[in-house]
Amino acid sequence: MTEAAGQCRVPGFKAGMKVLITGAMGQLAQEFQRTLPLSGHTVQVPSERSLDITDLSSIRSALSDLHPDVVINCAAYNNVDKAETDFETAYGVNAIGPENLAASCREFKALFVHYSSDYVFDGGKEGFYTEADETNPINKYGETKRSGEIRVMNAAPQYLIFRLSWVFGKGRQNFLYKLSEWAGKNPVLKVVSDQVSVPTYTEDIVATTMLAIERGARGLYHLTNSGYASRYEVARYFLEKTGANNIILPVTSDRFPSPAKRPYFSAMSTGRLSAELGCSIPDWKNAIDRYVQNVQGDTQ
Repeated sequence: MTEAAGQCRVPGFKAGMKVLITGAMGQLAQEFQRTLPLSGHTVQVPSERSLDITDLSSIRSALSDLHPDVVINCAAYNNVDKAETDFETAYGVNAIGPENLAASCREFKALFVHYSSDYVFDGGKEGFYTEADETNPINKYGETKRSGEIRVMNAAPQYLIFRLSWVFGKGRQNFLYKLSEWAGKNPVLKVVSDQVSVPTYTEDIVATTMLAIERGARGLYHLTNSGYASRYEVARYFLEKTGANNIILPVTSDRFPSPAKRPYFSAMSTGRLSAELGCSIPDWKNAIDRYVQNVQGDTQ
């Protein structure tokens, strides 16, 4: 990463850590796999078939064999709409699974890192959400993520929980990739303007996570890029950066009825984490600029 002075960047990690990463095929897990070996760490990424986080015995067996110093949980059930009807599966992955990992980390004396979501909030606050604000999820997905937080806190004495929002990175399971596909097929796009949060780049999640580990941070933090934007604003900025000439029209969410409600404004303050680490997390526009450069570089 090449960031201005004062911004959080990948630190010179203490080489030699054993890091176990769950959710092998997800975009965040893939970013960790690209980044950590460059710093001299041993990265262990069991397949999702071989490590079932909803099965406590499977986790205990893996930790007994691998003896990691840190377990980073990138496994998640992220289908917000499907969670409305498939709650049991979503709860297993987002709540019971993290609790199993946290309990096993306590047993094997490993630090546990877990990721939650801005959807633990209802979107009714007029201002950035802080870690001190009361949670009140308005959909089943948010309920599972909040339950996961509570279960981790109760199970692991040494943990880091980061609430993320609108994650994007290399891979196909994010808004920007889907937007590129839509733009290639439709000259006019309609994008909702009444959902506001913060696009957050996997590159910055990894850098900030590892810096927090190195600095000895513990507890619950908000980890997003800086600023805030609506889906519509993100779409316009991103497509302009890629050189696309689509017409992008703002619409309200009722134009696209969905099973799950989304919060109106769920942008979170990163002030506590920035103060803890002594650096700022880059703005979301800066993050999209780098993402576009990286994606275009991969296709050249």
